[in-house]
Amino acid sequence: QVQLVESGGGLVQAGGSLRLSCAASGRNFGLYTMDWFRQAPGKQRELVARIFPESTTNYHDSVKGRFTISRDNTRNTVSLQMDFLKPEDTAVYYCHTKLLFGNGGEIEIWGQGTQVTVSS
Repeated sequence: QVQLVESGGGLVQAGGSLRLSCAASGRNFGLYTMDWFRQAPGKQRELVARIFPESTTNYHDSVKGRFTISRDNTRNTVSLQMDFLKPEDTAVYYCHTKLLFGNGGEIEIWGQGTQVTVSS
């Protein structure tokens, strides 16, 4: 079973930077699509960035040009570099992946979340 553990959250002033990391246990990490989601108080959880096994990336429009997702398949890690942070980036950030099975089944795996707070 895959487990995800995030690190790197904290408090930063607007315009600053933070780097989040997610360490994955288990095998075949290089085959997984990996995501970063976030959830702000009173709002729905939203997809921030996605990286596919071949390292193609997708971003939410609100973070394009400011956030960069990357992966290191030798270390089973996925990172989110967040630059030019804004107060509206304040949220709990979650690492996520989905395990797919040959019978069509799937399991979603979530990390415990890490708080990012951006002060104005």
